Amino acid sequence: MMSPSSSASQALCEQFLNHFSGKVLLLKASHSHSLVLNPVPVLGCMSTFSHFELLSLPTLKGIIEKLRNSNSVHDILPSRIIKEGFEEIGPCILFLMNLSLFVGCVPTAFKHAVVHPVLKKSNFDQKDPANYRPISKLPFLSKILEKAVFLQIQAYLVANNITDKFQSGFKPHHSTETALLRVYNDLLIFADSGRPAVLVLLDLSSAFDMVDHNILLRRLEHVVGIKGSALNWFNSYLTDRSYSVVIGGYSSSVAPLCCGVPQGSVLGPLLFSLYMLPLGSIFEKYNISYYFYADDIQIYCQLTDDLSASLNSLYDCLSEVKDWLSENSLVLNEKKTEVMVFDSHIPRDQLVALLGPLANSLSDSMRNLGVYLESSFKLDKQVSSVVKSGFFSTAPDF
Repeated sequence: MMSPSSSASQALCEQFLNHFSGKVLLLKASHSHSLVLNPVPVLGCMSTFSHFELLSLPTLKGIIEKLRNSNSVHDILPSRIIKEGFEEIGPCILFLMNLSLFVGCVPTAFKHAVVHPVLKKSNFDQKDPANYRPISKLPFLSKILEKAVFLQIQAYLVANNITDKFQSGFKPHHSTETALLRVYNDLLIFADSGRPAVLVLLDLSSAFDMVDHNILLRRLEHVVGIKGSALNWFNSYLTDRSYSVVIGGYSSSVAPLCCGVPQGSVLGPLLFSLYMLPLGSIFEKYNISYYFYADDIQIYCQLTDDLSASLNSLYDCLSEVKDWLSENSLVLNEKKTEVMVFDSHIPRDQLVALLGPLANSLSDSMRNLGVYLESSFKLDKQVSSVVKSGFFSTAPDF
């Protein structure tokens, strides 16, 4: 992934800052949503997490040793120095971390992100800011604190079975492979029964950047069961955040971050997964299978002999999903919705007529989590892609 460092200037930094801020504002303005002021706890959480356990010096040392070296321009000490000098400065860091956990407050200096624009794909136009995603770099001390919180929250979620079992993103022992294997295996089982299956890939626009902080805090309290000083900590974590864009040696002005969870932070992916928790109940309501990988949503179902009834149930589900996303300040990018019907012997023109509003998104092949799928289950395109990349990476230099 490339960044535009070769043409760095303060004007370019400001251009990216305006683009990233403007994109979120436009999405919010163009898609009205009604906030749920008193959400019903969809998952009926019976457990409570009210405070963080204070860290011991050995625990803190273990956290720091396992973190990758990463530095922000605002770091006073490089991460390497913190690791190598832990015996001397460790007690001071321990005091700072435990104070934050105890009083439920995050230092202001930890809440400023340095954003680096990263090109989404190497073949995209490098001059167009729309082809870049904002990756946040936070102070190394902030990552230590976030990791300490992450480990305790993750242990609580697992112990109380609160996480969505069909979410593979940023989860221990899960990956794009586990997501793909589950979905592909289910589709093969559907095909073995002699009936076609439909797979729909849903795409969210700037999903991480659109998270509403007020809704997230209510979800943490009512659905996840976070209370007391722990909830105060998350409130502090999300409040008064800011960011600036840095390219090369240049920096933009500072802008407030009023919504979203930082891409590149330790807690961002986990918070987004918790934000999305109630969505699974909608798919279960309509008996639609689903699988998440972060903000990538795969839904699929078997088509019965009554094709119209099967598809009507899918349409109703998609309509309710769209409403839920709108109520939760998220935007479905319908232009990037992809549909594939597997092992179907229905003539294509008849299939197009049956799919109705989904017909424009119908395809015989699609790229899902980096793997090419085909409606015939042959995987010819995926094999060709792997062979091509293999030859490319082993080609000798002349």
